[in-house]
Order: sequence, then C-alpha cells, then structure tokens
Amino acid sequence: MEFLTSLFSVHEHLSPVALWTIFGIVVVLLLAADLFWFNRKNEEPHFWHTLWICIAYIAVALIFGGFVWLEDGPEKGMDYFTGYLLEKSLSMDNIFVMSMIFAALGVPSKYQHRVLFWGILGALVMRGLLIGVGDALVLRFHWILYLFSLFLVYTGTKMLLTKDDEENDIKDSKIYQYFSKVFHVTPKIHGEHFFIKQKGKHFMTPLFLALLIIETMDVVFALDSIPAIFLVTTDIYVVYTSNIFAILGLRALYFLLAAIISKFAYLKPAISIILIFIGIKIFLPEFGIEVKEWQSLAVTVGLLAGGMLLSLIKKPKDAK
Repeated sequence: MEFLTSLFSVHEHLSPVALWTIFGIVVVLLLAADLFWFNRKNEEPHFWHTLWICIAYIAVALIFGGFVWLEDGPEKGMDYFTGYLLEKSLSMDNIFVMSMIFAALGVPSKYQHRVLFWGILGALVMRGLLIGVGDALVLRFHWILYLFSLFLVYTGTKMLLTKDDEENDIKDSKIYQYFSKVFHVTPKIHGEHFFIKQKGKHFMTPLFLALLIIETMDVVFALDSIPAIFLVTTDIYVVYTSNIFAILGLRALYFLLAAIISKFAYLKPAISIILIFIGIKIFLPEFGIEVKEWQSLAVTVGLLAGGMLLSLIKKPKDAK
C-alpha cells in the first residue's frame, strides 16, 4: 500500500473540471451507442446480444473505476467500486418492479427498450438532482449522516422481514391508480408511440404510463440508494459516477435478468444485510472498530456472491 501511495503521489492528477468533462463525454457516448447502435430497431431482445451489451457496460464501469483509482488513490477507487456494486445490487429490485409494470400494462418486450431508455435518461437527471441535494445537506448538516444510517438499518431490517407474498400487484399501487385516474390512458398498445390522438382527444398509451410509473418508482428507490452511497463516501465525484454507471447498464441488465430474477431467492436477504452493514458502519468507531474501504468492498462482494450462490444451490421451494 505504501508503494501505491508513493506511486499516486508522483502521478500528475487532472483538474476537477477535466475529471467531470471526461465523465460527461463517456456518459454521452454510452447513451449514443445505446440509442443508435445497441438498439436501432424495435425487435425482441436476443440473449447473446443483450449479454454482450451488459458486459460492455460493466467493462466501461470497471475501467472508469480504475481511472478513479489512478486519479484519486486506492481508497477512493475502492469507494467507487463499493458504491457501484451497492447501486447495482439495489437495482435488482428495480428490475423486478419494472417486470411487474410491463406485465401489468401488457407492454411487448420489443417496445420495452424504448420505455427503459427514456426512463434511464430521466433517472440520470433525477439522481443528479437528488445527489446534489444530498451533498448540500451533508456539507451543511454533517449529523444527517447518522439519520441516513438509521434509515438504512430500518430499510434493511424491513426488507429482511418482508415476505415476497406480501408484495402487492402493481395495479393495486397508489401510483398506478393515481396516474390512471388523472390521465386519459388507452388500454391498447399503439406501436412505439407514447401518445395518440383519437376523435380529437389526446390519449396516453400504456408505454408512457409505464414510463411515468418507472420514473416515480426510481425516485422511491433512490431514497435507499443515495443515503447508502453517502455513507460509503461523501466525495461527490465518486458518489455521482458510481451511481450513474450502475444505472446506465440497467436496461441491458433488465433484459438479461427479468425472466430469472425471481429465482435468486437469497439475493434480497443479502442486499438487506448489506444495507444494515452500511448503516451501522458509521457507529462502529465509537466501539473502537474501524472499517477500512477494502473491508467494505469485501463485505459487499462477499454477501452478493454468497446470496446468488446460495440461490443457485438451494431450490426456491427450500427457501424461507
């Protein structure tokens, strides 16, 4: 570690403006590739095509993590990877909910990528605003990190104790019922269109209704993920980049895992324990326990890998 520290000390680091510029260019290039190359046509997603897209997103995120490691040192690099894995794991719930939304509204898979592209684009903007608010609060009221910690412990415990059969159908949710009442929604799919005009009136199609619900749900999920990443690090660059790179690959990950996500019975308990661990970590120094960056990363990786491995070994009917 001393050798790495001396190596970084002689490295000529880029300015904050250059760092943000590089990040912005990478994000724009990924969005352009997603829109004009990865999914140029409305067609059924193919497994191998989707797999390679997912690998490409993960590879870019890991390479960028290496860039953060080089620029800001090993500690910030490990914080980036911890934040990335944390947001990626929390996105698993997003995938399950998005699958429920599309199934409830009858959106064909060949049109789902259009909804998800604009949904992720909106999520980038919303996450930016929420992270900005979170950063301002942490800078002004540092004690709010302790509230974030208690909230994560509560959320993780609630997730751990909630049974899957207690989750309601998406059509029973208040969000779905509100949008259905407020807007004129046509029950039929009209190709890739978000809006149509019939008899002089404008109607929202199920595609746009799905987009509204997904965007609203992302804000709800952000209430978990954003406090979690601020408890990993308060470096706004690491917070934002790790969060955004995890979201960017969410669409490809959705098409890859939507059909099998329910098979990972022990993934949700693993994520719950990660949230509880992140939540209590801030209190551990009071008891003489100091958790290093590499230890947080190791715990996150170990719990995720253990949850997925246990889900594959044990059959779903054996899971509690």
